[in-house]
Amino acid sequence: MANMYVQALHVHPVKSVAGTAPDEVAVEPWGLSGDRRWAVVDAEGTVITQRQQARLALATARPLDGGGFALSAPGMAELVVEVPEPGPLEPVVLFGKKIETVFAARAAADWFTAYLGVPARLVYLDDPAVRRPVDPDYALPGETVSLADGYPLLLTTLASLDALNALIAQGDHPEEGPLPMNRFRPSVVVSGAEAWAEDGWRRIAIGDAVFRGVRECGRCIVTTTDQATAERGKEPLKTLARHRRIGKSLAFGRQLVPVRLGTVRVGDEVRVLE
Repeated sequence: MANMYVQALHVHPVKSVAGTAPDEVAVEPWGLSGDRRWAVVDAEGTVITQRQQARLALATARPLDGGGFALSAPGMAELVVEVPEPGPLEPVVLFGKKIETVFAARAAADWFTAYLGVPARLVYLDDPAVRRPVDPDYALPGETVSLADGYPLLLTTLASLDALNALIAQGDHPEEGPLPMNRFRPSVVVSGAEAWAEDGWRRIAIGDAVFRGVRECGRCIVTTTDQATAERGKEPLKTLARHRRIGKSLAFGRQLVPVRLGTVRVGDEVRVLE
């Protein structure tokens, strides 16, 4: 097997909003430090993602010291959002399940309401160690996750993206390719692997951290959203449905759960342990 390395790391402080690509980041039990601790919710308290509001792709959250972030978007003044003081817990709904959160400052609600054109608020996951367990069908006891879709980290590989783009070029919508990696919003991007090799990774080491490879990542309409324009297309879902159906999933990437914490860095070697 060729040597494999971390090509990029991505931290998205706010679910479905663009984030940053740090050179290094600490691994916490529920994900990369600062990743998806915040989410936008509607008037009923249901989490809003790019599935409902593609314009979220055009907003950016830049992490700041202390857990806050600077929020920006086209046509909007930048807003600095601080971690809220401990306060009443507010239940919100994510994928049909309730999660206890804390509301952020009113200024953040006003910002997202103006930007999205619908009533919205921003919430913060104050204690990810207890608030949200990983899917019990795949979790070990005590494993938790932030406000990510289902698992603490998502790993993708450059080789699999190249293979997918080659399939798109041969398919019904070649004009939509090649797709960039940001369509898939990964935590860790790996270079040097063979295409689709990650499907079989059960345990990997990155730097001084170790991860359990849980399952494939089933993809949704967010992957059809151009992250630079918020316009939707047909790909990659059409091609994944034809070539990458694993069970009920249209699969791209591998879901990970940390089993040994540490710091991961761009350039770290990636080693398959099982």
